[in-house]
Amino acid sequence: MIYLDYASTTPIRKEVRETYQMLLENYYGNSDSLHDVGRATAKLMEQSRAAIAQLFHVQKDEILFTSCASESNNYAMKGFAWKNAHRGKHIISTCVEHSSIHNALEQLKETFGFEVTYLPVYADGTIHLEDLKKALRKDTILVSMMLVNNETGAINPIKECAAYVHAHSRAVFHMDGVQGLGKIPISLHDVDMATFSAHKIYGLKGSAILYKKRNIELLPLLSGGQQEQGLRAGTSNAPTNIVFAKTLRLALEEQEKAYQYVQELNIYLRREIENMEDMVINSPADASCFILNFSDLKIGSEVMLNALNAKGFCVSAQSTCSSKSKAISHVLLAMGLGEVRATHAIRVSLSHMTTKDEVEKFIKALKEIHHDYRTK
Repeated sequence: MIYLDYASTTPIRKEVRETYQMLLENYYGNSDSLHDVGRATAKLMEQSRAAIAQLFHVQKDEILFTSCASESNNYAMKGFAWKNAHRGKHIISTCVEHSSIHNALEQLKETFGFEVTYLPVYADGTIHLEDLKKALRKDTILVSMMLVNNETGAINPIKECAAYVHAHSRAVFHMDGVQGLGKIPISLHDVDMATFSAHKIYGLKGSAILYKKRNIELLPLLSGGQQEQGLRAGTSNAPTNIVFAKTLRLALEEQEKAYQYVQELNIYLRREIENMEDMVINSPADASCFILNFSDLKIGSEVMLNALNAKGFCVSAQSTCSSKSKAISHVLLAMGLGEVRATHAIRVSLSHMTTKDEVEKFIKALKEIHHDYRTK
């Protein structure tokens, strides 16, 4: 199989896998235990936290380990909203967020009486600052938006939006940075909270972090022990947390080189698809080069996915976390691209591991499928 679904998940780097195996064998102690085995594990975990903080240019007590980006997003939404409800109950997000953001906000609205404003996106897949300005209120306590859209690769103006929010309100700004990490430059100085995941950058599944500034107060979602500043009870997954630092360092070291290489692949793939009959590109021209979304106007998403899978290619139609829902892209609908494009969309996501030969084979298979279905 040729894997072109790196936005869903990535294979584990050899260096990360070897380090993780070593940690499993040698650092199995409970990091909260007071004996030497536990203390050795705790020391490595805190060194990892400090290394992550240094790579992000923040303080080590601003890094919280979690089990996945969805958990981090839930802490950023519900943990913050419940703790700060006395300041206001209005939250702003966008209409194209990951389901872990959207569903958390819907729960806050329907069950806990919060009011949520969802900003629209335009044909380029991004929000416009003017809409944020209009939506911001005195009782707004939280604004959340993704840096890079997971379906189209559209990049939101996070710096400008966060700056306006901070200058004109007391609201906190959260960024879902999952699809941007290791791909484009990221500054945490612009935001108050941010979510990242290891398995999107060739690390372990079940491994993520939530960055939150020191002054941000959250309500624990898990009650019990003292772990993660008392916010996340339960025995720490120390080996996973420890290896996150190495995963992040390797991703950032290769970021610029990987970007230049993948950008060339993206340009080639985009040009080839644009030249095919009944094919339209859904990703904006200035999107992340790691994601290319397109629609074959004659073949629905599910049919195309199955046909590509039969020919040995792994791609997606929408966010993998929503893959079992109806095969229609709410993101493309929100962009105003219409139901046909939204029900015929395919997402190809590239990597530094993708070869030019794999892309050429994909284009060949795409043309064959398109021809076969047109001539049936």
